[in-house]
Amino acid sequence: MPNFSHQIRAASALIKRLKHPREFSRIPMLMRSRSFTTIEGDRPTIVHKRSLDILHDPWFNKGTSFSMTERDRLDLRGLLPPNVMSSEQQIERFMVDLKRLEVHARDGPSDPNALAKWRILNRLHDRNETMYYKVLIANIEEYAPIVYTPTVGLVCQNYSGLFRRPRGMYFSAEDRGEMMSMVYNWPADQVDMIVVTDGSRILGLGDLGVQGIGITIGKLDLYVAAAGINPQRVLPVMIDVGTNNEKLLKDPLYLGLQEHRLDGDEYIAVIDEFMNAVFTRWPNVIVQFEDFQSKWAFKLLQRYRSTYRMFNDDVQGTAGVAIAGLLGAVRAQGKPMIDFPKQKIVVAGAGSAGIGVLNSARKTMARMLGNNESAFEGARSQFWVVDAKGLITEERQNIDPDALPFARKVKEITRQGLREGASLVEVVREVKPDVLLGLSAVGGLFSKEVLEALKGSTSTRPAIFAMSNPTKNAECTAEEAFTIVGDNIIFASGSPFNDVDLGNGHIGHCNQGNNMYLFPGIGLGALLSGSRIISDGMLQAAAECLAAYMTEEQVLDGVIYPSTSRIRDITKEVAAAVVKEAIEEDLAEGYREMDARELQKLSQEEIVDFVKKNMWSPEYPTLVYKND
Repeated sequence: MPNFSHQIRAASALIKRLKHPREFSRIPMLMRSRSFTTIEGDRPTIVHKRSLDILHDPWFNKGTSFSMTERDRLDLRGLLPPNVMSSEQQIERFMVDLKRLEVHARDGPSDPNALAKWRILNRLHDRNETMYYKVLIANIEEYAPIVYTPTVGLVCQNYSGLFRRPRGMYFSAEDRGEMMSMVYNWPADQVDMIVVTDGSRILGLGDLGVQGIGITIGKLDLYVAAAGINPQRVLPVMIDVGTNNEKLLKDPLYLGLQEHRLDGDEYIAVIDEFMNAVFTRWPNVIVQFEDFQSKWAFKLLQRYRSTYRMFNDDVQGTAGVAIAGLLGAVRAQGKPMIDFPKQKIVVAGAGSAGIGVLNSARKTMARMLGNNESAFEGARSQFWVVDAKGLITEERQNIDPDALPFARKVKEITRQGLREGASLVEVVREVKPDVLLGLSAVGGLFSKEVLEALKGSTSTRPAIFAMSNPTKNAECTAEEAFTIVGDNIIFASGSPFNDVDLGNGHIGHCNQGNNMYLFPGIGLGALLSGSRIISDGMLQAAAECLAAYMTEEQVLDGVIYPSTSRIRDITKEVAAAVVKEAIEEDLAEGYREMDARELQKLSQEEIVDFVKKNMWSPEYPTLVYKND
């Protein structure tokens, strides 16, 4: 018979140190998850724990799905109700409970129950990861906005109060000199994907400090659900270098460092130490930078992208999704994508997202025009960039170096009747653009006056992209766009809006240009190719794959992004395109048993199959206990 006396005494002592017995869930996962060995394939999984330890470990807990054989093998008989339920029955029971509970709590952005749903899903995540991902994958269209944008913004704002169980790792300014040893505190010997933030610009909500870790957790949930990255091989990371949010600095419940942000060389030194540490322990990991303020987003991207397997989703992922949408808008006008360089585009916003889209769109145009210096310069002239001070021209004082390549020449704007600092409505009225692209994080920026001005567009079907997140920061709503500009437009947004009933059986489609269409496929493709870096070509291949995913009939109907219900299939295709491009650029070094030479022999169809076979699915493994 097993001797539980020592376990009981240890558990009792630990519980006494907690404020309340119900807070047992706050016991860090790191204290509970070291003792396992995973065997790949269909073979059993060896675990070095049993009884309540298994039930309290979300990586291995199956709840009522443990078979009677496993209950005997793992000392679980009598600790669970006697009815053995299938995973489908478990999910059905959970969904009934979810629908009942969410009725009693109304809060959140566009969905009045959003935060209630997040709490319920988070509790499931804490106790049973396999079931959590089964629910998320099966209901991805409904729950992606809960675990990711827009609800994740609300979660981050309230994270200090919502925090229960540690998830991920925290590196801070106080840890300088210790990070190389700290990474070994994480129990997983293999990590495939890290999403990291410094909390300085969470969505459009600004500096949320340490609470920004919520965005990295949400992103990695989508990596698991959409890309099939094994959840035991993902790591959310917060780099806490302080906060300049005065409210948080004075909040006694704030969980982060209550000091102003590091800057300059001190800040760079912290990020350098972190990057060196994680790539030393996990040389093949991919690091996605998320929600860094514009001041650092480009600098860090340029600093690391040629050395490490990393990318910045706000700069490169947002750009890729926008490019796919812009190419789709060209198709929706009944033109071939090769006509993209003829589009006149007014861009509202010159932060990291705006400049990222501009750089990517310019490169795409230049490639279509011949990819030479003349083509690159010609592409520049298709953009008019407006920031908080108005139209950016060469006359702008102290211009941001990243925005300088897109500053309009004085002769150009004089001919157009414009000037330095011209307002958005003036620019739209004079340019008559094919596309009005919003990446400003200023809610309602596309006012009635601006949208009225767009009615003068020379395009047969102008496109409006209100891409800022969360919902309250969208430049306009879908209803405003269709009501003011007219039925014959293309509309896309960063946050979800309902389609608009235009009458007579016609629907104005709201296309959500969500980064989840691309970043899971980029990460998965980079992982499976073993590419040394994530190149511009790989990012471009991802965007073009997404743009081509829709049928001709769909784009002519105004649908330029696919349904998120198909996200795993979309991700599979995008990842295959990234792998193919990495092979063509001679960057691929292979993945596990598939070395670079074997990869090079694969046909396009075989690459897709290779990707599909390496996507994790949430299935309960057979568990076998082994005493150390």
